[in-house]
Amino acid sequence: MSKLLVIEGKNKGDSFELNAEKTFIGRESTNEIPLNDGSVSRRHCVIEKKDNNYLINDLGSLNGTLINDRKAENSLLHHGDTIKIGDFTLRFLGENESDLPLSSVINFDRNDLDLSKTVSLKFNEAVGAMARDFVALMQFSTKINSVRGLEKLQNEILSQVFEVIPAQEGAILLTDEDGDFAEVYGMNRDDQNGAVNVSQTIIKQVLQEKSSILANNIFADNKLGEAESLFISMTSSLLCVPLLLLEKTLGVIYLATKNAHSVFDESHLRFVTAIAGISAVAIENARNLEFLERENERLRSETLLEKNMLGESPAMQKVFGLIAKVAPSDSTVLIEGESGTGKELAARAIHLNSRRKDKPFVAINCAALTETLLESELFGHERGAFTGAVAQKKGKIEFAQGGTLFLDEIGEMALPLQAKLLRVLQEREFERVGGLKIIKTDIRLITATNRNLEEESKAGNFRQDLFYRLNVVRFLMPNLRERKEDILLLAESFTEKFAGQMNRRLRGISTKAKKLLLNYDFPGNVRELENAMERAVVLGSSEWILPEDLPENMLESVNLQGFDENSPLNYHNAVQAKKKELIYKAFQEAKGSYVEAAKILDVHPNYLHRLIRNLNIKDELES
Repeated sequence: MSKLLVIEGKNKGDSFELNAEKTFIGRESTNEIPLNDGSVSRRHCVIEKKDNNYLINDLGSLNGTLINDRKAENSLLHHGDTIKIGDFTLRFLGENESDLPLSSVINFDRNDLDLSKTVSLKFNEAVGAMARDFVALMQFSTKINSVRGLEKLQNEILSQVFEVIPAQEGAILLTDEDGDFAEVYGMNRDDQNGAVNVSQTIIKQVLQEKSSILANNIFADNKLGEAESLFISMTSSLLCVPLLLLEKTLGVIYLATKNAHSVFDESHLRFVTAIAGISAVAIENARNLEFLERENERLRSETLLEKNMLGESPAMQKVFGLIAKVAPSDSTVLIEGESGTGKELAARAIHLNSRRKDKPFVAINCAALTETLLESELFGHERGAFTGAVAQKKGKIEFAQGGTLFLDEIGEMALPLQAKLLRVLQEREFERVGGLKIIKTDIRLITATNRNLEEESKAGNFRQDLFYRLNVVRFLMPNLRERKEDILLLAESFTEKFAGQMNRRLRGISTKAKKLLLNYDFPGNVRELENAMERAVVLGSSEWILPEDLPENMLESVNLQGFDENSPLNYHNAVQAKKKELIYKAFQEAKGSYVEAAKILDVHPNYLHRLIRNLNIKDELES
């Protein structure tokens, strides 16, 4: 039976059999293979069995599914393939477990052995003999230090050893901090798919004593000959050397042969001991590099999750699909949408999935600065260009060199600045304010706006030629009321985030609070929801987020009639009804005048407008 083995992640060591026609993998417990982690989408991917083959396909997940570092798009699985799902790495094991691409299968024998007739060599005893093998060792060092990736490195080490040592089987077994085997890699000289049998007793002694072992004429000794692994492989000579780095033991190199005429000798032992010393450094570096790459990838993923680039609604899945398509190119992107919908997050996601991801992402809000300040921020200025310009200053365009420049609220940019920006896009060059030097630039431009730039350009408020330059790829970030199925997902994510920051132990959001959230329109979109959940975590006093912990404007604007009369919301029902009564009475006395009604109520007219909008009684008052 084919199965999946978790080799990296929370469930490391777990295995799952693929005994269904379709095996769904995701965060939800309803999946055949549940991986409960925020880096995994609810329904992340599916493995489908067709005849005797297995095909894997990503289901539009946020972080994607990778097969041997390639995207999973109805991809055929082969034995030994690695599958990357969020922060998890799994290995596919087919029915024929010996068909591993590079590494042979390792069989461990746990029988006790009598090691009285073996040769043991301490690491420092081998140092004096290294000089005569200097040329071979230098060549070995040069080759393995040019290899990237732990698995390829182990393959190269054994391949180089096989060129010098008459071994028929070899294995590199690496341990973790607890002394358990974390990675094993085997090679069979005569049969690429053949298994490699190793003696765990010998390996255990080598790890404990940090010394090398050489054993010959194994079957002449009854004790050694009884070892199952050695009997299966008909091993006549074996050699096991520790991988030592300072005081740390990383694992062992294990070599064996069944050819009685090509036994190992002490020169082989000294040479492999020297090889192990060089290899230990390379292996530790490779492990550290892989750890850093995984950690970097995890942090990148967490950045998107922490910034709430979340959503499983059809509208957001469409956005994720567009981001995936447009990210690899250098095309200019225009993101439209209401305030608070996450336009900057979408821009960052495009940048992080592009070839420019290792270069700067520079963002600037065009609505936050005056025309003069915005020009200086974008293009920089020379010393003395204007009053207060006491030194040369680089602009955002220069800082974004090689990366991505994100201009938020581009619709607020003044027309003269629009002309300068157009020249940057056309000529890929600019000048600092007050400068004469032409500066070349290589940036990708992403812009965002809550206006309709097409209508603005027709009205003369935005340059039409610039709009055409920006409108290469355009998509709309949906507002929150159009994707209500994402509200609770986002709310729970925010709650967990702020509870962690404030060291509060929360069990979650109460059912009544969830109902209230789902009935609210969120005019401020995701940003408003985030602020609401932060307030609830700060002000709440129970282990649940309750309705009364949420902002009052939510309670004012939501129809509470469907809630339990005995719930705390009964109080808010009464308050809401009283507010409506006072406003109706004030409007009657003011004969329909908003200003006069505000005076009667002793509130500002703007507040009265907001209150009427929140209570949803505007139509009733006007009628």
